[in-house]
Amino acid sequence: MTEEIDFILESTEEAMNNSIAHLEKSFLNIRAGKASPAMLGSVFVDYYGSATPLSQVANLNVPDARTITIQPWEKNMLQPIEKAIMIANIGFNPMNNGDVIIISVPPLTEERRKDLVKQAKSEAEDAKIGIRNVRKDANTDIKKLEKEGTSEDICKSAEDEVQNLTNAFIKKVEEHLALKEAEIMKV
Repeated sequence: MTEEIDFILESTEEAMNNSIAHLEKSFLNIRAGKASPAMLGSVFVDYYGSATPLSQVANLNVPDARTITIQPWEKNMLQPIEKAIMIANIGFNPMNNGDVIIISVPPLTEERRKDLVKQAKSEAEDAKIGIRNVRKDANTDIKKLEKEGTSEDICKSAEDEVQNLTNAFIKKVEEHLALKEAEIMKV
């Protein structure tokens, strides 16, 4: 019976790790003032009739903290890339000089920083909810095993272990949020 408990604990930990990974990915999309190619991760370009990620049709560079340059691999892709950036509605105004597209990343205002912190807190809360849902599912599975005859002591210690995992992962979410908040508020 302990094999089943071990399996439940392992899958619980894996699912909670996935919540953290998703949170980290979400935080990459929240810009903190510095230019980064990840800011354009949501941009898809119409490349010969199919929506293609920008990074697959052009070279993205960050020459300094306030500029992103996009050099398409094909010259005729300049207009479609520019159009795709405008359509993505990520707050950038691309400038086309005939060879490359240059995006100047504007500095964040205090109000915008506060909005981004709220967005980060919302993402962190979603991650916590995901972790708690994983805990609930694990505890439900443990209760089923108890009804099937697994000893009460083993099930109780398994539930305690699930709670310890939950606490540890909630703490990780808080740490990630604190780091992101500091990064956003740093001028």
